Amino acid sequence: MAHVAPTSHRRAPRASHRGHRSADGPVQITSWLGLTVAFVVGLILTAQAHVGVHAAGVTLLVMLVPVTVGVFVAAVRQGVGSWKAAFVTAAALAFTLLKFFL
Repeated sequence: MAHVAPTSHRRAPRASHRGHRSADGPVQITSWLGLTVAFVVGLILTAQAHVGVHAAGVTLLVMLVPVTVGVFVAAVRQGVGSWKAAFVTAAALAFTLLKFFL
């Protein structure tokens, strides 16, 4: 016979988090600075002559672009936190995109 958890352990139907908006607050300054540092590291790696290191830098930068866009979307919804840090991150993103498209 299969084990069935007692009802006291089951989640109530109203406990669903769908449609519930979290009140996490603005994006932390450490998130902005971490993204900026990751962009700088990626740009440094792409400047290296070794093919594997260069490829690692390109991979890092390609993965950072959608993450950064997502953070900007969250910042629009929840609050930017630090405008200066967000601006520096936007500059790093713009520099990276210009490097690859121009």
